Amino acid sequence: MTGVSLVVPTLGRTSLRTLLDALGTLPPDAEVIVVEDRARRGPAAARNAGWRESTGEWVVFLDDDVVPEPGWFARLRADLAVGEQVGGVQGRVHVPRPAGRRPTDWERATIGLERGAWLTADMAYRRRVLLETGGFDERFPRAFREDAEFAHRVRRAGWRLVRGERAVTHPVRPETPWVSLRTQRGNADDAFLRRLYGPDWRLLLGIPRGRRARHALVTAAGLGALAALALPGRWRRLSPALGLAWAAGTAEFAAARIAPGPRTPAEVTTMALTSILIPPLAVGHWLAGLRPRRVA
Repeated sequence: MTGVSLVVPTLGRTSLRTLLDALGTLPPDAEVIVVEDRARRGPAAARNAGWRESTGEWVVFLDDDVVPEPGWFARLRADLAVGEQVGGVQGRVHVPRPAGRRPTDWERATIGLERGAWLTADMAYRRRVLLETGGFDERFPRAFREDAEFAHRVRRAGWRLVRGERAVTHPVRPETPWVSLRTQRGNADDAFLRRLYGPDWRLLLGIPRGRRARHALVTAAGLGALAALALPGRWRRLSPALGLAWAAGTAEFAAARIAPGPRTPAEVTTMALTSILIPPLAVGHWLAGLRPRRVA
């Protein structure tokens, strides 16, 4: 059995070559397994396929868009010199900041990875841990929450997770102005976690509370305003008040996203438009996520 297996799920992005070049020449007891997710089953399924083909005592999961810093493998060795009760060791993630301006909404979302816990951007697990727990839950179809859920099961099985000293750089991936709309799909995974772990799922998994409750109120106000227009008498008179509540909630959300950003005309316009669409999208994906899931 080799010492360390590096597993890299990929969609075939060009960043994979940068990652492999940064790893350089590895010692004989290390192996690299690249899993191309051609069927688009998601990173959870790709990671499982990778570690099940691996031979290392430790399996290190890396995202295909990170860049290991110089000396990464030597620091990995030091990180893995831990007690037998430690089942996983996370690396540190650095996100480059834009020069001469404030980060955009999407850039801030990527910078938030630096504060994440047990991220598989760079996360090592003992092979024994993966065998005991069965690996990642393949009912998660995207790169969102699947690593936090797995880490929770690992800790629940009695293993400790710790942070190491090795580091990777996570560049901000180029995206369209509407990326914040696509990321609302993650609300479906949040709903799935609630099905799995109950109303305290955020506390159990160590996930901060988001804005979904406010999104639900804003969405309800907007739909209520439209519905009241079709009703007679006093019910119809509720429409302006509900419309005002919707406008106030939407304006507050947009302002909260615009204030820390670069405030360029393009960014302000994008934040204003997407702040109208995000609340109903978030609620819709949440409701869709409450349905039972099966592994593809």
